[in-house]
This record gives sequence, structure tokens and C-alpha cells, in this order.
Amino acid sequence: MKPENGLLRITEARNPSSMNIDKLETRQILDLINQEDRNVALAVRKVLPAITQAVELISKGMRKGGRLFYIGAGTSGRLGVLDAVECMPTFSIEPDRVIGILAGGKDAMFKSQEDLEDKFECGVEEIRNYKLTEVDSLVGIAASGTTPYVLGAIDEAKKSGAVSIGLCCAENSPLEKAVDIAIVPISGPEVLTGSTRMKAGTAQKMVLNMISTTVMIKLGKTYSNLMVDLNPSNNKLRERAKNIFMTITGTDYDIADDFMQRSNFNLKAAIIMYTKGATLEEAIISLEEHYGYLANAIG
Repeated sequence: MKPENGLLRITEARNPSSMNIDKLETRQILDLINQEDRNVALAVRKVLPAITQAVELISKGMRKGGRLFYIGAGTSGRLGVLDAVECMPTFSIEPDRVIGILAGGKDAMFKSQEDLEDKFECGVEEIRNYKLTEVDSLVGIAASGTTPYVLGAIDEAKKSGAVSIGLCCAENSPLEKAVDIAIVPISGPEVLTGSTRMKAGTAQKMVLNMISTTVMIKLGKTYSNLMVDLNPSNNKLRERAKNIFMTITGTDYDIADDFMQRSNFNLKAAIIMYTKGATLEEAIISLEEHYGYLANAIG
């Protein structure tokens, strides 16, 4: 990577602690990596104010029908896709409401196509295809904050009035300067110089988890700390839904199974049907009236 203005990005700097890593024993290498990883959570904690701002704006837009986009290249893009994909089974969010975009598309998920990150215009064109509006939010993810593909996407998103958020691990980067909200956890030099799939990637994953989970909580996708909006698409998840039903209602397995069957495995509706003596149709209407918040629907 070519230094900017004579300065090397911290994500590309050498880590003094790991200079002799190739001479260490296996356990010593693992201890060193673990020690470095401990610093990541502390770095994320320092940027909680920025994450808070991002969550508030994303939630506000999504309540109005907006979408949340993640975009990145390489490891950063794959982490965004991973977080976006997990939102559907965890929270039953529509697949077009949280969208992960990776430079190179599906092929790049499994085979490195890192050259695509250098193309500013590709990022512009990718976002232009989605026709963003002011209720949408775009999180650009780039460890160094310099990825042209991500910068192009942010540039196009801002023209539409969408909320622009940057997630990077280096200060004073072009990405930080380009966005409405910059989330910059400084995870420091990597154990392997420049291998940002490590600490920077861990920091990014932590932040993305925090953003999506907190946004979904604010959209009424949970009851207490229970995933009442999960998509029971397989046996494991159907059993989890029944267990959640039993936890909230204090009933037994047979009752949980009965109401889950009667509600077509709509967990929220099943709970309302049981607690309020409602029909499935009445339960669904109640949820709509309370904007999906189960706690408000059952009182």
C-alpha cells in the first residue's frame, strides 16, 4: 500500500510485539494473538457514541420503510454480507431490508477478487442500482478507510440523501471525512502486518453485530432478550420458538406446540393468541396496531 502524504496507515504498520512471531512456539504465538485481540473490545468501546448515533438514524429510517445497506470489498465486504444474511433468520426481516454488498458479488465471497476494490466507479454504479432515498442508510466498511469502491458507494449514497456511515480502523481517512457518521475503532497494527482480517476484522464484526442487533431491538424484534421474531425455518428453530413461547407464557410443551401449529409458527401471534384469547387474524391485527412490539400487544 502506498503511504498517503508520507504517512503509513496504522492498519498497515508493523506491530512491535510480533516482530519475532516466526520464531515462537505454537502456544506463544497463540498467546500473542490472544493478547492483541483483547485490545479490540476496548477500541470498540471508545466509539460507542458514534455507534449510538448510527443506530438512532438507521432505526429512524427503517421505521419509515427504509433499508440498511452494508458495502465493502474483501474481508470487510464479506463481514457485511455475513451480518446482513443473518438478520433474516434471526429477526424475520424481509430480505430486501438489510442488504450486504460485496465488490465482485457472490463469486468474491468464496474467491478473492481484491482488485475490484480499486474501482471508485464500480461502487457508484452498484449503489445507483438500488435507488437509495433519504430513509435508507449505507454503512461503508473498509479497514484502512481508503477503499475507492467504498468511497464511490458513499459518494453516490449522499447524493440521494441517504444516511452515510463509515466503519474503518484508521484515523483521518478519506472514508471518515466523507460520511455523516464515522465509526473508527483503532485496533492497532496487526500481528501479521497488514492482515486486516484479524484485529480490524474482529473490530468490524463486533460493530456490525452491535448495529444490526440494536436496530432490530429498537424495531420491536425482541421481547426482553428473546428472539420472538425468529424465522422457524427448520426443526432446531421451531423447537427454539416453542421454548420461547413456554418461557414467556409459563405453559408446557404441548400447549406451546398447539399454539405454534395454530399460528402457522408465527411466534408473536401465537403468544398473543394464548395470552389474549385471540384468533390468529386478531393477533396479527394487534401486532400491526402496535408496530410489531409484542410487549405492547400483550400489555
